Amino acid sequence: MIKYSAEVATAQKNGSPIVALESTIISHGLPRPKNLIVAQEVEAIVRNAGATPATIAVIDGTVCVGLDQKQLERIATDDQIVKASVRDLALIQAGKKSAATTVAATAHIAYLAGVNVFATGGLGGVHRGNSFDESADLVAMSKIAIIIISAGVKSILDVPATLERLETLSIPVLGYKTKIFPGFYLTDSGYVIEHQVNSANEIAQIWWARGELKTDECSVIVANPVKNQMDLKLHEKLLTTGLALADKNKITGKEVTPFLLEHFHTNSDGESLRVNIEIIKANAQLAAEIAIALK
Repeated sequence: MIKYSAEVATAQKNGSPIVALESTIISHGLPRPKNLIVAQEVEAIVRNAGATPATIAVIDGTVCVGLDQKQLERIATDDQIVKASVRDLALIQAGKKSAATTVAATAHIAYLAGVNVFATGGLGGVHRGNSFDESADLVAMSKIAIIIISAGVKSILDVPATLERLETLSIPVLGYKTKIFPGFYLTDSGYVIEHQVNSANEIAQIWWARGELKTDECSVIVANPVKNQMDLKLHEKLLTTGLALADKNKITGKEVTPFLLEHFHTNSDGESLRVNIEIIKANAQLAAEIAIALK
């Protein structure tokens, strides 16, 4: 069911560090043609740090851990690429379809492939105004043992409700060099977390201790705040107008996030794109350092 790229297969054989990367950020998170350029740059960051990038997607029914150049270009340019979460994987595979994987699906496949570290942008969570509308990311993280590096949860979500759910699900949240929980576009979401870590080695020690104590059944979230956040007034303006437009156009469920992200991209004069790119690059760098520390 799983096909490994030659690069990833070699890394597995040699026991070299590997970093999983999601593909939804390429297909649905960044505008064309910048999305392909950024995807290539992110993979290069991981390689230059001393690890192997494993971008994950489903191509014509085959689950791919690591993409070649042609496959990466297809994810970035094909209009028929859909988003697949965990519940969609078997349907996509059986139908010989192609899909980019969400945080939940990427974490699931990475775990099956024996990859312990995963870099993404922002996590899903509880949606504003509807506590029953939760991202599948939360459930996946409660059941999949993997280290996920992100810039917190997307600031378009209900951050305090999401933090409460993470606590209920016993998912540890570690602030990287901070106890301020980041909010994706924002360095500070306005909420404090309990635990701070200051190095990749410290994160590796926590990972090993979890195994010894048998508390390793869920993910570990490493919250890595963006250094140069979006202007706060611009962020609040775009969030308010975006939520109003989503409600007016009856955008619900899993369509809300891409709708709001596109609203930010379209109306921020390049500012949201700048922050988004900074986030995924910084997280890829940190993920590579953690993957190396684990080895």
